[in-house]
Amino acid sequence: MKLGHWIAGLSALALTACASTGEETRPRTGTPLAANGEAPYPSTYERYPGRPTALVGATVYDGRGQRIENGTVLFRDGAIVGVGDASLSTDGYDRIDGRGKFVTPGVIDIHSHLGDYPTPSVQAHEDGNEATSPTTPDVWAEHSVWPQDPGFSRALANGGVTALQILPGSANLMGGRAATLKNVPSRTVQGMKFPGAPYGFKMACGENPKRVYGGRGQKPSTRMGNFAVNRQMWLDAREYADGDRSKRDLKNETLAGVLDGDILVHNHCYRADDMALVMDMAKEMGYKVTAFHHAVESYKIGDLLRENDVCSAIWADWYGFKMEAYDGILENAALLQKAGACVVIHSDDANGIQRLNQEAAKAQKAGQRMGMDIPDADVVGWFTYNAAKAMGIAEMTGSLEAGKMADVVLWNGDPLSVYTRPEKVWIDGALMYDALDRKRRPVSDFELGQPGEGDVK
Repeated sequence: MKLGHWIAGLSALALTACASTGEETRPRTGTPLAANGEAPYPSTYERYPGRPTALVGATVYDGRGQRIENGTVLFRDGAIVGVGDASLSTDGYDRIDGRGKFVTPGVIDIHSHLGDYPTPSVQAHEDGNEATSPTTPDVWAEHSVWPQDPGFSRALANGGVTALQILPGSANLMGGRAATLKNVPSRTVQGMKFPGAPYGFKMACGENPKRVYGGRGQKPSTRMGNFAVNRQMWLDAREYADGDRSKRDLKNETLAGVLDGDILVHNHCYRADDMALVMDMAKEMGYKVTAFHHAVESYKIGDLLRENDVCSAIWADWYGFKMEAYDGILENAALLQKAGACVVIHSDDANGIQRLNQEAAKAQKAGQRMGMDIPDADVVGWFTYNAAKAMGIAEMTGSLEAGKMADVVLWNGDPLSVYTRPEKVWIDGALMYDALDRKRRPVSDFELGQPGEGDVK
């Protein structure tokens, strides 16, 4: 499919010029103004037009632990209007019969490399890791994102993914800023940037940095070297943050944003002892870790994670592929849930992002085998609300609540079943995917011909 056809497909999907969300694009404290006084690289996201819609008769999971049988979900003008039972009036809405089906908030992936490690997976596309220095806080993932990565449309169609965080890779102790995107077709990454979302900041501990840089005969080559390099960077950043910020320094601008609390830290970390030390370093230097990613040993320190309000963004069952991953267990998520800690199911994978619902179900089942029966309604929160919370967007999306963005998935069956697929997906109330309508299947010009996909007709 050629670029012209792809753009035509966008036009067919949009139908008319999009209405602006009106969201603030002013930079947060950690993002200085550009020379023209405006936000650098601002979001130009505009929601696609939608129609007032009522989903009726389905089982509804709201993302916050509530299950509603024979439920009704109303949305219009890009926002959720009401969520409740069959008594809600649907006058003035297009009714969609959801009997025998399920409704959830849009799926959110907190850890993705779509766009900066896009498909086709060739060396020319490897733009996710600036592996030239142990610390590269000056780089921004959005400057590597290729918006025509076919992984975006697959995540939408197969996984119901409506928002995702694109992270730099994990070779570096400090990998740079992450970008939070709406999963909509766009010619530019600015047109995908989630309006009002804070930046994330990727850090990494453990084996990766010491292997990559120690292997070059430089610091760090050990775990203690990892912490020494990190701590010195934070000390330098504190001096910058407490001084005159008018002289721009791209590395320290990002780190000052973290210290201000405006940029959220997402830390690649596997071992429990590493995570405990990182939390101590954060207290020493005056920042907060929002989430540990991969975190295969989080189950060992669930109480510490709960007390420090740190989420664990984890896989259901990946383990053993390197030494620090060997103590991963299938019951990780369930034990964290039991400890009262925040659980997020993430992908870190172009295929895994298409089945975060199934990955969550696997983790739930492992807990059941251990005697921990976690309700389905709570498990849905692992790939919806909890992800939004850790990304700083929970006030806008992640759950079905009046006033929030109408990011909604209608599933053709139980979303925790391997047999279930998204039937319809709305983003800001616009129908972006419909399994029953070929014209509602956005594709990239680099689509590789997955079953059911192809040219927009």
